Amino acid sequence: MKIFKFGGASVKDADSVKNVSMVLKSQGFAKCLLVISAMGKTTNELEKVVELYFKKDNYQTEIEKIKRKHMEIAEGLFPENHAVFAEINLFFDDIDSFLRRNKSPNYNFVYDQVVSCGEMISTKIVSEYLNEIQFTNQWLDARDYVKTDNSYREGTVDWARTEEFISHLNPEICYVTQGFIGSDDNNFTVTLGREGSDYSAAIFAYCLNAEAMTIWKDVPGVMTGDPRKFNDVTLLSNISYEEAIEMAYYGASVIHPKTLQPLQQKNIPFYVKSFLDPTKEGTKVGASDKNQQEESYILKENQDLLKISTRDFSFIAEDHMSLIFGYLSKYKIKVSLMQNSAISLALCLEDKFNHIDELNEELQKIFKTEAIKNVSLFTVRNAKKDHIDKFYHEKNVLLEQISKNTLQMVTQ
Repeated sequence: MKIFKFGGASVKDADSVKNVSMVLKSQGFAKCLLVISAMGKTTNELEKVVELYFKKDNYQTEIEKIKRKHMEIAEGLFPENHAVFAEINLFFDDIDSFLRRNKSPNYNFVYDQVVSCGEMISTKIVSEYLNEIQFTNQWLDARDYVKTDNSYREGTVDWARTEEFISHLNPEICYVTQGFIGSDDNNFTVTLGREGSDYSAAIFAYCLNAEAMTIWKDVPGVMTGDPRKFNDVTLLSNISYEEAIEMAYYGASVIHPKTLQPLQQKNIPFYVKSFLDPTKEGTKVGASDKNQQEESYILKENQDLLKISTRDFSFIAEDHMSLIFGYLSKYKIKVSLMQNSAISLALCLEDKFNHIDELNEELQKIFKTEAIKNVSLFTVRNAKKDHIDKFYHEKNVLLEQISKNTLQMVTQ
């Protein structure tokens, strides 16, 4: 089977959904599984619903706005008496009824039950539309196949159970399913982390021993830098799994960090292509003698820099490190860059759940700390040492690190 993943931008309106069918026509619609994200900015809009709910504010008006938007998309795709309109109504009724009866104060649990509905609705619309135009497919609820623990908003996949469920799918037919979601032992929805639809596609690819996996984007492929942030970037037509993993870890937005490992384990080729021009080759990630190592630029914004030192000028020892990383795990804060000396430790952190102040408060009981919020991590892969000085131009560098072929700096 082939796995195709379409993100929110590729299904943002009726014309975009029609374009998905054109992409599929160009690729051959047979023996494939489609992983679809929520439409446009629906995830952000449903996040707002959750925020309003916990503020005890009027979240129903926001639900109604999101529902109206999806109804308008459906009106551009189906005749007015089509069954999909009742289906869309049911999904939004489910959101409202869940919030009315919910008693859990757990923000992350409520988030996952509500925000996941974006994928459920988008896949139902896309699946029904493809069936309408004779692209026969079966709609799947990904929660019946991708099994996780109960780490809401950052689920860990139970690979053995997931592979067992997915392996029962018929490889001779086409499926449409959701990205970003799975379920725990109690069948509650668990999301796989923001932008997790790419990861979902890789999970299905791994478990189905797929021939290939393709992510369809609004860019030509993996570039040497985000064209919205850097000038004179070029397409990388072939890169290795290792290079792609490094780029994803450092923050290359076109690749989700968890996506590559399952594909590499089974040597499944991974393509990043443009849904605006599906005939172009895009980028191939995999084992190849054509793999490139071009100088590439990655900017990871909305980071925090935390400087930690001992109060008595003693060494930062193993027991200190263990304590610090225990707190990082507790608050689900990820380390993007680390640098330590004898008596200090500097951490560039990604704080998805806004716990940096709580972390800092805990650490100040034992250490001296300084937190600098809203910094950026700038990474140059395969940096050419002969013109490295240009990267420092007009930057306030708070921290830098240079390895054999990678330059990194935290800037403000």
